[in-house]
Amino acid sequence: MVSFLITCLQLVWLWSPQKNPDCDPDSESPERGRSDFKMDKPQKDAPTDHKMSNSGKDSAKQPVTACLLSAAFFGALGSSFLYGYNLSVVNAPALYIKAFFNKTWVERYGEPLGAETATLLWSIIVSIFAIGGLFGALSVSFIIKVLGRKGTLLLNNSFAVIAALLLSLGERAKSFEMLIIGRLIIGVDSGIALSALPMYLGEISPRHMRGFIGQFNSILICLGVFTGQVLGLPELLGQESRWNYLFAFLALPALLQLSVLPFLPESPRFLLMERRDEAGAERAFQRFLGKTDVSQELEEVHAETRAQDNLHTVSVLQLLRSPAVRWQLITIIITMACYQLCGLNAIWYYTNGILREAGFAENILPYITLSTGAIETLAAIISGLVIERIGRKPLLIFGFSAMAVFFSLLTVFLNFQDSVTWMPYLSFICILAVIASFCSGPGGIPFVLTGELFEQSYRPAAFMIAGTVNWLSNFAVGLLFPFIQETLQSFAFLVFVVVCTLGSIYLYFVLPETKNKTFMDISQSFAKINKIPIPAPTQEMELVLSTKTDVNGKVQDVIKMESSF
Repeated sequence: MVSFLITCLQLVWLWSPQKNPDCDPDSESPERGRSDFKMDKPQKDAPTDHKMSNSGKDSAKQPVTACLLSAAFFGALGSSFLYGYNLSVVNAPALYIKAFFNKTWVERYGEPLGAETATLLWSIIVSIFAIGGLFGALSVSFIIKVLGRKGTLLLNNSFAVIAALLLSLGERAKSFEMLIIGRLIIGVDSGIALSALPMYLGEISPRHMRGFIGQFNSILICLGVFTGQVLGLPELLGQESRWNYLFAFLALPALLQLSVLPFLPESPRFLLMERRDEAGAERAFQRFLGKTDVSQELEEVHAETRAQDNLHTVSVLQLLRSPAVRWQLITIIITMACYQLCGLNAIWYYTNGILREAGFAENILPYITLSTGAIETLAAIISGLVIERIGRKPLLIFGFSAMAVFFSLLTVFLNFQDSVTWMPYLSFICILAVIASFCSGPGGIPFVLTGELFEQSYRPAAFMIAGTVNWLSNFAVGLLFPFIQETLQSFAFLVFVVVCTLGSIYLYFVLPETKNKTFMDISQSFAKINKIPIPAPTQEMELVLSTKTDVNGKVQDVIKMESSF
């Protein structure tokens, strides 16, 4: 496992975007930011400062730093990795946990556990994880306001450690209630993590690699799923005498994050815009970017601060009422709902049952399930490597559209598997294709978009709403899919075909491409559909120009500046 992690890091390091032409001040790309507006005329009269004019190029050429890579990896290791791990870890020990329920019930009440009660207890174990996630998502805005992005991630590790103790010691204490409470608490941990981590990664990343760094969230989710499947093999911890160690493992990633994250900087945007700590923000920028001159990064954050109407963090109610972000909010709600309702969680929660119905022998199910986790991890890594080249919108639309196609084929193959002996293998190939399609875009980009579509003051409330939609949809799939499957039989996956198709259509017509754009540029992309006036690009330019002219007396320095953030 350690060698696999090292290999992944090496791939990410080698393939990280070294230069994006859209970040080059001399580039003629149409996707350049607002700071290029009407440059030609002022440049004729202004003196040239080569040091400043080249800073944009240097920033674009600069590779990812060890500090930024460490923050992304260890931040995700103690956060999204645990979420993915808990999606798959209950599959392998399911029979042993049910036997533990029955044994405890007999010892307490002197009679065996009824079939309906056993089903209810198991459903609670599976679904209460999503309830905890909802609680975590609802509380994250308050915690972030008090502790900041990094502080929230550090505090969140305490929930993981407490959950690990409850889940691993429940059998020894002869208390299935400890398992239920432990699953609730680790759900709270995941709910906080899936909001705080993408926010942190989005704010510490230069804009030309914001999607790339943000995809660490998706990659570590997939790696967590895969790790849960590996450790759940019968040869490892998937045995009756060892299944509680599967839950004890939860403490390890949390402790690793606690060992590294305190030595890494807080989000510089948070420090500057919300804590008014310019010195701390400058030091954070210097460490994340690996350079001493970060004046242009600081200036862009100052420019965004001046451009915002409300410099204070807005509440959820204020966000819902604001016409300036109405369609950003609708887009995030629909994207997050599709993220859960597209059907992948149905496959994870009931992987063994689906494969069993497809005709595979019982003794090879754990190894087949393992291959699904490997495909998911590989697809997520590839998506992280290409997201800054292809963009968010194409990957999202491709992922949802491909899922719709393969769910349709899976429905056909399941209907003919009894009449054709090799048909179950085609069903399995479709399951792998659905997983790969999901991880190519929908698996991680919704979290990146939530951070990109909103400016600083709206972001915590936006993540709270996105997290609420995420966990309610997660709970709905886990609760309703067995009934849908029982009613529709082999046609159950057609429900997900409809969801994926509608999601693709909406994203095609509404979502703008956010690759390599500043947060202000992205907000202006929605100005027309929100029916609000588009601020004149020259207004903010004049503010920046006058400020710099008064201090330094060099107009060209500001006009030529192309920020890397």
